[in-house]
Amino acid sequence: MLQVNNIDVFYGNIHALKNISLEVNEGEIVTLIGANGAGKTTLLKTLSGLLKPKQGTITYKMQQIGGKPAQAIVKSGISHVPEGRRVFANMSVEENLELGAFLRKDRDGIKKDLDHVFELFPRLKERRKQLSGTLSGGEQQMLAMGRAIMARPNLLLLDEPSMGLAPLIVQQIFEIIQTINKEGTTILLVEQNAHMALSIADRAYVIETGKIVLSGTAKELQESEEVKAAYLGGV
Repeated sequence: MLQVNNIDVFYGNIHALKNISLEVNEGEIVTLIGANGAGKTTLLKTLSGLLKPKQGTITYKMQQIGGKPAQAIVKSGISHVPEGRRVFANMSVEENLELGAFLRKDRDGIKKDLDHVFELFPRLKERRKQLSGTLSGGEQQMLAMGRAIMARPNLLLLDEPSMGLAPLIVQQIFEIIQTINKEGTTILLVEQNAHMALSIADRAYVIETGKIVLSGTAKELQESEEVKAAYLGGV
């Protein structure tokens, strides 16, 4: 579904991604693990059109999308849940969700998907008229995910969904990620919580200082001594 070949991305003079290649097949959960500043967020921003690669190609469903504007990428079927959630604080939960469907014209489909988001996240239904800025961190994460689903993506890019959340909420969020995947959405998950990410992923890549240094099935990486020492607390 998604093929990234030898991309280089710069922030000014800083070489943030170096010759990165990876692929995501339809129906998979693929996770990208790595320390803070390794380039995970930069990669997702590049895939969703917020940054442009200096070289290399990004192909989605056989179409070249590298360097295309973000709205064209959303239209093609890719949604991005950014790090830090980025909900519109002065708008209600429902208004935030409706914004996720901004490019869609199928009113019946939008209504159906809104009901589905409320099924996935009952907490959001209870708070549908509440201002988003008054929600807890976990609720805002649910809202950011719900808003992305409203675009009806084939591929969902999730950036650090567990960041700053209590363990119980993290468990819930990861269960919902699995449900979304089972319903047919392919997922590329960026996550510092390597334990949780590898427990639900099919395959994984490890990124260090802008380079992919390891890849394999989630099980292989869970059993790798290198990964255990660096990301799983040596367990």
